[in-house]
Amino acid sequence: MSEILKTTLIGLFFGTFGTTLGGIIGIFLKKDSNKFLSFILSFASGLMMAIICFDLIPEALEIGDILLILIGIGIGVITMIFCDVIVDRKFNSKVSKDKTNNLLKTGIIVSIGLAIHNFPEGLAIGSGFGASLKLGLSLALAICLHDIPEGRFQSRQ
Repeated sequence: MSEILKTTLIGLFFGTFGTTLGGIIGIFLKKDSNKFLSFILSFASGLMMAIICFDLIPEALEIGDILLILIGIGIGVITMIFCDVIVDRKFNSKVSKDKTNNLLKTGIIVSIGLAIHNFPEGLAIGSGFGASLKLGLSLALAICLHDIPEGRFQSRQ
């Protein structure tokens, strides 16, 4: 089996397994607890910040320069602000302050964000495998753990 196919299958497995597991947990845990949801979202964000700070940025600095890294981060931030503004305009044009619309708006923004952010997750896993097997597997496992709360959050929408 070629290395590209092997990397693709590992990335596909880890990328979907975490979200699926989170969705299953969300379905079976019927009681919504703000403390629990807060904990798992904080855990996921802390895990991703650790990956970014200790794995991805140092690897990126070895490959490119800081300006390119800052441009990439800036593009990501601007993209999410743009998506938020567009969805906000769409919902404010209906002039409805219904709670259902607010939940729908939040769900749409989260779905757009997750769809956009899954692309760099795949790039990170593929790049990690390109650098070393150890880095690729550690990124894949960390992203899998990171995706569990996302699946739980999506199943509650």
